[in-house]
Amino acid sequence: MSKRPRADAERNRRRVLVVAQRLFVERGDGVHMSEVAAEAGVGIGTLYRHFPTRQALIEAIAGRRFAEILDFARDRCLPEPDAHLALTRFLTHVAEIHEQGRGLTGAIEATLGSTAPRGKAEAELLAVGAALVRHGQDTGTLAPGITVRDLYMIVGAVAILSRNAIGDWRRFIEIALAGMRPG
Repeated sequence: MSKRPRADAERNRRRVLVVAQRLFVERGDGVHMSEVAAEAGVGIGTLYRHFPTRQALIEAIAGRRFAEILDFARDRCLPEPDAHLALTRFLTHVAEIHEQGRGLTGAIEATLGSTAPRGKAEAELLAVGAALVRHGQDTGTLAPGITVRDLYMIVGAVAILSRNAIGDWRRFIEIALAGMRPG
């Protein structure tokens, strides 16, 4: 049986994650662990008890970001009866997260080597993406040959465009979805 963390320890952990995420969004990869601890109002030992390395902290923040995207997709995209709107909403959300969190994205990429989800987050996001693709195909919005991997190629492109301010990512979404329509 695993031991549940004390309530104050869990509050400290959450506060550290919220503060660290904000600092990385604002300042990118240059944030130091001591700055996170000070800003969160915890001692450096408390920070390292929860996150023994900077990489562990950034992995946790990336996990929170993926969980937020997943929750959004489940709550706001999957229930949407209009498949085109559901896909547009999903891709737009991903773009906005990368556009508003450029510094964090840079820190994730610099530390982890990629901004792509891994493990459970990857599997869950692929499952949600597959459901969006199926819905699009069932309603005639997407061509039968489109796969979840095709959708995630577009997700990756949208993320790159928005986080690097390359062109009009909204226009790209329109063009990409138009290219995925049936013949």
